[in-house]
Amino acid sequence: MPNEPLTLDDTFNPSSGVRILRLNGPLIISNLFDFQARVRANVAPHLILDFAGVPYVDSAGIGALVGAYVTHNKEGRTLALVAVTDRVRAALGVTHVEQFFRFFDSIESATAA
Repeated sequence: MPNEPLTLDDTFNPSSGVRILRLNGPLIISNLFDFQARVRANVAPHLILDFAGVPYVDSAGIGALVGAYVTHNKEGRTLALVAVTDRVRAALGVTHVEQFFRFFDSIESATAA
């Protein structure tokens, strides 16, 4: 588990102000640093995190997500989570941070919102 990679596909549409970050792999302590760096460097008004390829998160991953939420919320930017698995959603619920996030079934629905 600790050496499982996390790959990130980062796309930005300047006309809509939407950045989409597609994650593939678990979001865990051993691989979240690139994720954190990209989220911190993001200046797009709208950030969509596509979790379709994320099987699970650990507490460090949840902390990184909360940090992303706080930064974006404080700066008046939006953050949306797309295609979150039941397992990841349960982890966010158990840690009582689920209410901070907006969840969508698809990138299209998140973009429309």
